[in-house]
Amino acid sequence: MTYIDILGKNAKEAARDLANLSTAEKNTVLLAVAKALVEKAPVILAENEKDIVVAKEHGISDIMMDRLRLTADRIEGIAEGVRQVADLSDPIGQVVRGYTNLDGLKIVQKRVPLGVIAMIFESRPNVSVDAFSLAFKTNNAIILRGGRDALNSNKALVGVIRQLLAEKNINPDVVQLVEDTSHAVAEELMQAVDYVDLLIPRGGARLIQTVKAKSKVPVIETGVGNCHIYVDELADLDMAVKIVLNAKTQRPSVCNAAESLVVHKNVAERFLPLLEESANRTQPIEFRADDAALAIFKTAVPASEEDYATEFLDYIMSVKVVASLEEAIDWINTYTSHHSEAIVTRDIVAAERFQDQIDAAAVYVNASTRFTDGFVFGLGAEIGISTQKMHARGPMGLEALTSTKFYINGQGQIRE
Repeated sequence: MTYIDILGKNAKEAARDLANLSTAEKNTVLLAVAKALVEKAPVILAENEKDIVVAKEHGISDIMMDRLRLTADRIEGIAEGVRQVADLSDPIGQVVRGYTNLDGLKIVQKRVPLGVIAMIFESRPNVSVDAFSLAFKTNNAIILRGGRDALNSNKALVGVIRQLLAEKNINPDVVQLVEDTSHAVAEELMQAVDYVDLLIPRGGARLIQTVKAKSKVPVIETGVGNCHIYVDELADLDMAVKIVLNAKTQRPSVCNAAESLVVHKNVAERFLPLLEESANRTQPIEFRADDAALAIFKTAVPASEEDYATEFLDYIMSVKVVASLEEAIDWINTYTSHHSEAIVTRDIVAAERFQDQIDAAAVYVNASTRFTDGFVFGLGAEIGISTQKMHARGPMGLEALTSTKFYINGQGQIRE
C-alpha cells in the first residue's frame, strides 16, 4: 500500500468510528482540544519558530511571513474558534424535511456526514485546527496536507489534537497530517477516489488551479480573492477612505483583503488625493492605475491588464475610474474572483442594484471586505470560503460539510 492508501484506509475506519459519538461527546472533546492547545502553546510556538527561521532563509516576504507566524494571542484565537464550534448546533441528524407521499411512505431527509475530507492548504497553520474542529463536529474524518513551510507548526498542532483524542479513547486517525510534502504525494491524494469524498484546496490561485486540473476527487474551489471596492458618486468620501484602507492594509495577506479599487469619475478628483494622503500617513500603497487615475495621483504607476486580475497579497492596489454604476458592475464582474465585493454609497437604489448584479459570494454596502469570515459570520471556524456556486458558497461552516440522506419507512408497499 502507498502512503496515501494507508492514510485513506485509516481515515475510512475513523469516519465509521465517529458515527457512534453523540453531540455532547463531540463538544466535550472539542473543548478539551481548545484547552490543550492553549496549554501546549509553548511547544507549538517553538515548532512554529523553526518554520519562521527556514522561511527567513528562503527570503519569504514579511507579509507572507505574517500568515505563517503564530503567537500566544493567535493560538488563543484558534482555541476560541474551536470553542465556538463546540457551541454551535450539531447539523448531523437534523431533519431537512419530512412528509408522507401518496403511497403512504413516510419520507424523512436528514443531514449526514460526507465521510472523509481532504484538505490541501498553504502557509497558515491555524487552518489545520479550524478544519479539524469543523470536520469532527460533523462526524467527518479529515486528511490535512499543509505547505512545507509550515510543516513543523502543523505537526505540533495536529500532534496535540491526536494526543488528546487518544486520551479520550477516540480514534486519533479522525485527523491525519500528510508529512510528505512532495508534489507526487499531493497528486496521489488528489486522485484517492477510493478513500476521499471531498477535496478542499485553500491557498493561492496557482494551488487551486493545479488541484482543479489534476484532481479526480470532487473539489470545492476556495480562497482566491481579487476583491473590489467601488466608490460611488454619492459615497461619503471620508467613510470610503476608512473602508478602503482597512480592506487593503489591515491584513493584506488574506483572501478577503481588497486588491482593486473602482471609483466614479465624478468623485475621483476629490477622493483619490484623500486616499493617497491618508495612506501615506499610515501605510503607503502602490497604486497601479488607469490613465484617468494616473493624472490625479501624485505617485502611481500604470496598471497592466494583468494587474486588474491579480490577487497581490501586498500593499499594492489596482485602480480604475468609471463613468457609471453600470460600468463599475461590468468591470467588477469581468475581473472578480467571486469572493467579496463592496460598494460605498448613500444611494439606496445603487446599493441594491450592486448587490443584486454583482456575481460574488459576499457583496457589501458601506463596509470592508475584511468581514468575510466564518468566525465573524457566526459560523465558528471556517474550512474555507467557497467562490463557486455548487453545494456551498461563501464561508463554509458546519452545514457545508454535510450531505443528506433519505430515510423511507413503509408498511409493505410495493410499486405497481
